[in-house]
Amino acid sequence: MKSTGAKQAMTGNRTGMQTSPALAEELIEGSSSAVPSSEGGVEDIAEYRGEYIAEGFPIGSMLMMPASEEAGAGEDEAGMAVFLDKLSERLAFERMGTRLYEALLNRCETLGEMTPGPTLEQIEHIGREELEHFLLINRTITELGGDPTVQSPCADVAGVTSMGIMQVLTDPRSSMAQCLQALLTAELTDNDGWRLLIQLADNLGHDGIESRV
Repeated sequence: MKSTGAKQAMTGNRTGMQTSPALAEELIEGSSSAVPSSEGGVEDIAEYRGEYIAEGFPIGSMLMMPASEEAGAGEDEAGMAVFLDKLSERLAFERMGTRLYEALLNRCETLGEMTPGPTLEQIEHIGREELEHFLLINRTITELGGDPTVQSPCADVAGVTSMGIMQVLTDPRSSMAQCLQALLTAELTDNDGWRLLIQLADNLGHDGIESRV
């Protein structure tokens, strides 16, 4: 086990240059005289990225509903494709939301009752709601003839975007205030996502689905 003194030494600012002006000056001099490890600059990087972008293929898959599925007959196929894509996005987001609140619950249980913020009961309640929303969206996609296991483009992006929030919640250095700030980002995004989903359901005439979501 590390000593208390060593632990306190680790809590200081180890990145700010102004804490050590002499070493900062030495660092700047060293970087100015250093030779690049490879040829080229930012222009070459941008060119390489451009090549990857031009050759890239779309994220995720839009094959959520079989072409012969009668559920799409007589409807705006493009609109239904967008609707299923956004349903898949909400499915991915609610799945991650369940995990986010599980991570927050684990942190609060570890730190004890003196942790500022929501109670364990409140966190458990929100986590259960996230799971219920996930199951609701899963059933809705299935009822529309879609495949909830397909990772649609929006679902893929939502999963990647949510990873940063999970990293904050699982980082042992994060304070409770920082965790709640990260969760606020998720909740605000989630609220707007549900509003858009309801609007899409209304536009497509799925009144029954709109009332459930």
